[in-house]
Amino acid sequence: MSRPAGRGPRRLTRWWRRRSLRTRLTVIAATAIAVCVFLAFQVASELLELELQDAAEDQLRADSRVLAADAERAGLAQVRLPPYPGSGRLVRVILPDGSIRTPSGQPALPPVSERAERVAQGVSADLMESGDFDDDGYLVYTLRAGDGAVQVARVADDSPVNQFGFGMLLIGLLCVVGGALVGRAVARTGLAPIDRLTAAAVRVAHTQDLDADIPDEGGGEIQRLIQAINDMLAALRDSRRAQRLLVEDADHELKTPLTSLRLNVELLIRLDRRGTLDSALPAESRTRLLNDLGAQVAELSTLAAELTDLARGDVSDESTEVLDLADVVVAAATRARSRVPDIEVALDVTSVWVSGRPAGLQRAVLNLIDNAGKWSPADQPVQVRLRAEGASAVLEVDDAGPGIDATDMPRVFDRFYRADSARALPGSGLGLSIVQRVVDAHGGRVTVARSARGGALLRVELPAATPLAPIARLTAGEATAER
Repeated sequence: MSRPAGRGPRRLTRWWRRRSLRTRLTVIAATAIAVCVFLAFQVASELLELELQDAAEDQLRADSRVLAADAERAGLAQVRLPPYPGSGRLVRVILPDGSIRTPSGQPALPPVSERAERVAQGVSADLMESGDFDDDGYLVYTLRAGDGAVQVARVADDSPVNQFGFGMLLIGLLCVVGGALVGRAVARTGLAPIDRLTAAAVRVAHTQDLDADIPDEGGGEIQRLIQAINDMLAALRDSRRAQRLLVEDADHELKTPLTSLRLNVELLIRLDRRGTLDSALPAESRTRLLNDLGAQVAELSTLAAELTDLARGDVSDESTEVLDLADVVVAAATRARSRVPDIEVALDVTSVWVSGRPAGLQRAVLNLIDNAGKWSPADQPVQVRLRAEGASAVLEVDDAGPGIDATDMPRVFDRFYRADSARALPGSGLGLSIVQRVVDAHGGRVTVARSARGGALLRVELPAATPLAPIARLTAGEATAER
């Protein structure tokens, strides 16, 4: 059965990905050195071979000129040929009739080629040839002499190149081994900060101690990585601290309504079991008690909803879009009137486009109107104004109530904070905290001051966006007519 194509490379890829970074660096270093040594060997071998061949050709030319000079003086047939030394140079004389003369005992040379015969006939001046004969490589130089030619040859000797290659192979192996060791040492030294960083991260994960910052060391990428992890730990610390404060504050705020609710329910159950419910609680008292229970349940429902919204933080599936804040304000005012029919809202809003989450922004505006509605007298409306100021959308909500004391202003956006004068009113103390969170998430800011009517003035500034389409201005009179 044949293996599927590409299975081998995939296995190699999986194997490579399972290796540690230290092993990868070692293999990469050794491979890089091996490739460099191989390329250097190839280049050096070619250069050495060319140099040796040039030297051999120069020697053959020099020997041929000496032999040709002797042949012209003594004649081709009588010139004394040097005896064969046993290795190295070989000589041959080509006579005018095409016959040849060679020293006694000399090995046979390749047959005279046509091109060499042309040199002997005087058609060509000289000729350098190379070829194989009897499993040996020959380099033959032919030079015109008298009416014939002389030839000097040499058996090609590859031993210097082979010896050089063997030496380069040994050097290459040593370089690869040394490169692997050096790469291993460099990887160990270079990754030491990563090892310490990993150990610190594992320690934090096991101990759950987010207060232990990782020591900053090194520079460049390592320093940026450590700084990023420390920033992440700081964010986790802040998140855990905020979560703990939220749980503690929620526990504190839930105790009172839950205790009151439990006592009232236990009272009703106890009287009902005794059969004295009608006699012990007259109709008026029973109605008041049931109304109290309903108010407490409503307060708990509101508190639970606000806690859920606050605990979710900035996590939301709602996408950001460019929207007209005037539509959001009008929708929030409509919801406020439906929830509390007695509240009167006077709108004076202008079309201002922002980039944000519609539901989050509407919740923030609704909380501002609800907060103002709790303080405004029955004959004084909550005034809501929206306009553009420069590159910002400015929303102002003010009431004609008693206002906020100067000592309470710095804490009005804290979770569960309620001024002493507000403890008798319904509410959880989370409304303005949610407002600030939503505004911060949209890159704006919210402030509180005293309004011209003597009440509280809450001002929200959000970055304006490019409008998608013109929207008509909605005045206070039009808002009243719409209502």
